[in-house]
Amino acid sequence: MLNIVLIHPEIPNNTGNIGRLCVGTGCHLHLVHPLGFEISDKQLKRSGLDYWPFLKCSQHKDYESWKKQVSALDRVFLFTSKGTKSFLVPKYQEGDWLVFGRESKGLEEKVLKDFNNHLLIPKTDHLRSYNIANAVSFAIGESLRQINDFKVH
Repeated sequence: MLNIVLIHPEIPNNTGNIGRLCVGTGCHLHLVHPLGFEISDKQLKRSGLDYWPFLKCSQHKDYESWKKQVSALDRVFLFTSKGTKSFLVPKYQEGDWLVFGRESKGLEEKVLKDFNNHLLIPKTDHLRSYNIANAVSFAIGESLRQINDFKVH
């Protein structure tokens, strides 16, 4: 199982879509407060449809509370437009932490300083960044491909 971490997500539809993706791929979603919406938000539920009850989801009151949950800091991968290497380079393992920042600003400097694995999803010069739900899809797909843990039923 992979751990997908959203630090201060702002848009309920994105989080709902990511939650749905986590249900379908068996990933554990971690939401780090503050959030830009309420978990009961109608848009969140609409994006996650009726899959939300099947989602393994943990909420953390703040960044420091989440960080205390991580036992191996070298298994934390930050996805950022400031990344220094392609997300295709690491050798992912079960239990890894794939971390994404808020939609408007990305990951804060403090987070970037706390971890060494800064990854970039390659893109053309015409794009500043990918939508967070799309970025999470890239990350989960490549991680599970490497782990060979995703089985089609």
